[in-house]
Amino acid sequence: MLVTWRYKDRGTFLYRFDPRARLLFILGVMFATYLIWDIRVVFLWFALALGQYLVARIPFRQTRRFWLVIGMLALALSLLTLLTRGRLTGFVETQTVFWEGPTWHLGPWTIQPSLSVEQLMFLFTQLLRIFTFALLAVVIPYTFHPALYGATFHGLGFSDNIAFAMDLAFRLVPSVGRDFQIIVDAQRSRGYELEKVQGGLIGRIRRLAPLMVPLVVGAIINGEEIIDAMDLRAFGVGKRTWLYELKYAPRDYALLGFTLLLLALAVYLRTQGFGMLWIPPSWLAWGG
Repeated sequence: MLVTWRYKDRGTFLYRFDPRARLLFILGVMFATYLIWDIRVVFLWFALALGQYLVARIPFRQTRRFWLVIGMLALALSLLTLLTRGRLTGFVETQTVFWEGPTWHLGPWTIQPSLSVEQLMFLFTQLLRIFTFALLAVVIPYTFHPALYGATFHGLGFSDNIAFAMDLAFRLVPSVGRDFQIIVDAQRSRGYELEKVQGGLIGRIRRLAPLMVPLVVGAIINGEEIIDAMDLRAFGVGKRTWLYELKYAPRDYALLGFTLLLLALAVYLRTQGFGMLWIPPSWLAWGG
């Protein structure tokens, strides 16, 4: 049995837009963010993403795990940026180093940590871009009606096979998460101590077997059942109809027009030199 994300219409104007128009808007802002590395412009895309997230009124308790993963990813990329020197080719031509640590000799390698103005600005811009993408992506499963997944992609011109595949893909994560929680509860009821960790890494891997094996087997069985159900309904033989028919309203055309203007602005700013990393002139004095 497939389950969905915790969708709930919270009564704001965001939920009245056609899902196709909203999806194109999200993809448009993502592509605009991808084109630009100037933090002054990235702040504009971040503001749009944050505004959409706030209007959606998604409770934080439903997305706290998502933000935990994004925070850990952003922290890892930040540390990688701070520990890397001379890896900003394509963003800046020179580097203004304002701090250098002691030199360490480890066999044939010589390590000297340092930090440049360009690395610092690259770090800030990268974090802002990551959270912009995250804000845009997190609203999709929580604000799109689950019954409209397939109809949305079909309405965008995709074939029935691709539209239904995308529908199943959106339901995959919550379905697997539901199954995993059921397996954990069943194993605990049989006296399995999930929190007890012994034997190092190998021991941890072994203790995951009673959880992962039934999860994988169950996923395979569910997939086979879906395939059988689709075959019984002659899916893929001819063109099919969809229960929900989507129609654009004037507000949807306005949103699509705004998205096109946004993309045109991003391309124009890219051609005008805003696509590269921007360094505040006052920061360059740090390097002496």
